[in-house]
Amino acid sequence: MEYDFFSYLCMLFSEISKFITFLFNYLLMAIRIVGVDLPQNKRGEIALTYIFGIGRSSSAKILDKAGVSRDLKVNEWSDDQAAKIREIIGAEFKVEGDLRSEIQMNIKRLMDIGCYRGVRHRHGLPVRGQSTKNNARTRKGKKKTVANKKKATK
Repeated sequence: MEYDFFSYLCMLFSEISKFITFLFNYLLMAIRIVGVDLPQNKRGEIALTYIFGIGRSSSAKILDKAGVSRDLKVNEWSDDQAAKIREIIGAEFKVEGDLRSEIQMNIKRLMDIGCYRGVRHRHGLPVRGQSTKNNARTRKGKKKTVANKKKATK
């Protein structure tokens, strides 16, 4: 009898947790723009920067064009405002996957034509003229120690 009660209790808790998760998602339903869930408790100008390819100035232009106050938090946006912002971003900005693929295509083009920048990309070295004698560890990776040449004895 105890086993039946215990299994019933587990099932009940499972159903309750599913219901609570559903309510939480419904009440705090995130606004999704180009595949990114915007944070609900941040101002619109900051929240839009969570989208790859949109910075502070672009987010300000988008909000001004949509007629949404920059100080409004995302959870205070109406459905019409969110749709207008979505429409503006889709029409005028290259963001997320499209932008990433364009950047990769540009790097691949540089490597294919064999220009200096392309060669630096191919070898994993800094591209923009930085010195590599001491630093540049981000591009070069962890140090590879090379043994010193031994002096010849006389």
